[in-house]
Amino acid sequence: MLTLTVGRNGEDYYRIQEALDAVPYNEKAEIIVSEGFYKEKLFADKKDLTLRGEGDVTISFSDWAKEIMPDGIKRGTFRTYSAFFSGERLKLENLRIENTAGCGKDVGQALALYLDVDYAELNQVELFGHQDTLFLAPLPEKEREKRGFYGPRCFSKRKLNKVIYTGGSIEGGVDFIFGGADALFRGVRIISNEPGYVSAPSGYRKDTGFVFINCSFENGGVDKESVYLMRPWRAEGKSTFIRCSYSDHINPKGFIAWAGLEEEEDLASFSVDSNLFGEKYRISEGDIEEILNRF
Repeated sequence: MLTLTVGRNGEDYYRIQEALDAVPYNEKAEIIVSEGFYKEKLFADKKDLTLRGEGDVTISFSDWAKEIMPDGIKRGTFRTYSAFFSGERLKLENLRIENTAGCGKDVGQALALYLDVDYAELNQVELFGHQDTLFLAPLPEKEREKRGFYGPRCFSKRKLNKVIYTGGSIEGGVDFIFGGADALFRGVRIISNEPGYVSAPSGYRKDTGFVFINCSFENGGVDKESVYLMRPWRAEGKSTFIRCSYSDHINPKGFIAWAGLEEEEDLASFSVDSNLFGEKYRISEGDIEEILNRF
């Protein structure tokens, strides 16, 4: 396995992107990043990559969707990422990845992390943004607006990815965990810093969707009942919540349909393991076991 170091004290590379560029696609590699603040926009397409921080490591950028590009069109959601990863296997450990562009109402979408990896593990990773903090590919099959998907892999064949996210935190406002992957969030702090929606899944009923277990949904300074746990980005989106805790910012309805698509509400799957959000959404212990076994 190829091992490279990044830092400011004589390591192999000074910038993370330089180290990523040095790794051949098929080479299994580990990149160890020394403590520090790295203002970089990362792009990595590697077969089997580990990126691990030592100490406090922050990767920061601030691209935003409403920004007008040199060609006269808006940057759009999927070109705003601070870090993009694709490939077959990925492990991220002990990192903070942030997009500091600002509030969604001012700048639009601003991704911290865009994942399009067959299988990804994130351990003790902190993500910070506002609108659309974490995108978990695949994209939906069709756009709702012209050029809405422009960015990495937008013309690629869609494939179902799997993500395991353990510990750490994800902070954001509107639809800040979204996409079509099957993803398990285990013991993650989910922090809302704007009124809005936590999860916006876009997968299919036959898939697993987003599963949150032993997560804490925390108020990062928003009004009472101003945040919903889920609104489906596409009709059959699925989110499941198991043994989680909820602050008073979470709306007691839990689920809300996408505005203008209320007729699709019954196609989505919103499930919880208690009656906090009504008997209609209660999931059985047997179903919980079956879902967790998929990961």
